[in-house]
Amino acid sequence: MRIQNNIASINSARNQGIAKGKINKTLEQLSSGYRINRAGDDAAGLAISELMRSQIAGLDQAMRNNNDGISMTNTGEGALQEVHSMLQRMKTLAVQAANGTYDSVARANIDMERQELLGEIDRISQTTDFAGIPLFGTAETIPPGFTPPELKDNIVLQIGHSSEETMDVGRYYMGSRELLLDKVSFRSGETANEAMGKIDAAIEAVADVRASFGATLNHLEHTNNNLGVTKENMTAAESGIRDTDMAEKFTEFTTENILLQAANAMLSHANNMPEFALRLLQG
Repeated sequence: MRIQNNIASINSARNQGIAKGKINKTLEQLSSGYRINRAGDDAAGLAISELMRSQIAGLDQAMRNNNDGISMTNTGEGALQEVHSMLQRMKTLAVQAANGTYDSVARANIDMERQELLGEIDRISQTTDFAGIPLFGTAETIPPGFTPPELKDNIVLQIGHSSEETMDVGRYYMGSRELLLDKVSFRSGETANEAMGKIDAAIEAVADVRASFGATLNHLEHTNNNLGVTKENMTAAESGIRDTDMAEKFTEFTTENILLQAANAMLSHANNMPEFALRLLQG
């Protein structure tokens, strides 16, 4: 029996410290909801989890990008729908002006409507944009052999979380000159007849661009669906690595709490042991 060094007390205090450390860590995991709160909890798991979080954040933004792309293609296609409507009206006017029952005054009136329609087509081609990004182009000059629709350039969409996942959306020339309609006239039956073929070609050109927008829209919708599934699976995987299993931790907490209470009790008994030596001295 010793009074200088109470080994039993030292041992009990050490075990009490271990029990406190474990219960504090368990309480941190239960209160935060995370199994990994710092690198020391699971260094490899933390590295994998952070990489997954980066991918999930990229997938979230890619989905927003896709939704913006869908809105952009809908804007362009909606504008071209109105262009188609005006071209169909021009075809009707051309057929009307080609009829021999109209005099020059009547044809001049018909041609006036043609000019107004082409003016509106030009306005649409020059002003249609999405968030300030023009969706169509106008050419300064029309080179020989120009056949609508002619591609001006591409709008590049970032549709995934990696640099390789991009998609080009064609930006086409779409004014009256670019549709080769600026020289048509309905002022005579002959010129009205000549205009019919050019109007048909313009209608087909606009249909091609609308089809391009439609294909892009379908692509983006399927891409968005895939991104949603990928994000869901990635989030589930990241949760399995980083999140706390609450049932398991509550079980551990109960065990650790009992051990801490036992360590506290044993420390109290160990601290009382030197009193026995004092009693011997008193006896």
